[in-house]
Amino acid sequence: MTVRPYRSVLYIPGSKERALDKARGLPVDAIIFDLEDAVTPDAKVEARATLAKALKEGGYGKRAKIIRINALDTEWGREDALAVKDMEADAILLPKVDNALDVQALADLVGKMPIWAMMETCHGVWNAMEVAAHPQVQGFVAGTNDLAKELNCRARADRLPMMGALQMMLLAARAHGVIAVDGVYNQFKDDDGLRAECEQGRDLGFDGKTLIHPAQVDVTNAVFSPSEAEIDLARRQIEAFEEVERTGQGVAVVDGKIVENLHVETAKKVLSMASSIASL
Repeated sequence: MTVRPYRSVLYIPGSKERALDKARGLPVDAIIFDLEDAVTPDAKVEARATLAKALKEGGYGKRAKIIRINALDTEWGREDALAVKDMEADAILLPKVDNALDVQALADLVGKMPIWAMMETCHGVWNAMEVAAHPQVQGFVAGTNDLAKELNCRARADRLPMMGALQMMLLAARAHGVIAVDGVYNQFKDDDGLRAECEQGRDLGFDGKTLIHPAQVDVTNAVFSPSEAEIDLARRQIEAFEEVERTGQGVAVVDGKIVENLHVETAKKVLSMASSIASL
């Protein structure tokens, strides 16, 4: 079993050579090279060439390389997609996804390239199950700022007004084996607030969190990594279960709790995640 980590997913402007270079040395699991919000309209065409050059030069190691294009209904979206198809990237990220037809429109342009979907509209969240079911969809990114605007909900530390939407995304993602990454935390100098929101996202079931600043990486990586206690428990659960299977007697018990096959599956994922993180 191999589990690829997506603890920290950092947005990097596709038009900024300095930022593109700096990203090569950041301890993030994935990078979203942004051609949309982070690039001004007058720089969007040039940004394609800048990003293509940086990716061809390489140096990003094992980090997942995801490119966010402009929406297909903009003047840049179609050409973005055609350009990204030939870039050295792992996936293409489509903003403002409302339904599976939006995903298919992109698939028609990029062939078999894996697609990620920004879940940032009310229609998109409502149709999350059909979006996740599309055979090329590999990941969801929660676009919580745009979604909050559409919902007209207030910003709260507990994100209660958005909880239903977040859980709908997760239900769809888990039903179809799709990666799910939480939205950004806007106050990049507030480590305590970031940690609390990361912990909430982790506990809900997100695989990681999108970030707007390198200063957020350490906190996010720490929260979404298995702790030493979790790794130790996972090992003991597997050992106890395998011992019972070997002897054919009794039931596996660890720390006073019965260990069943479902616990072993989770334990193996924890150890695989720890191994993958170590290899990074």
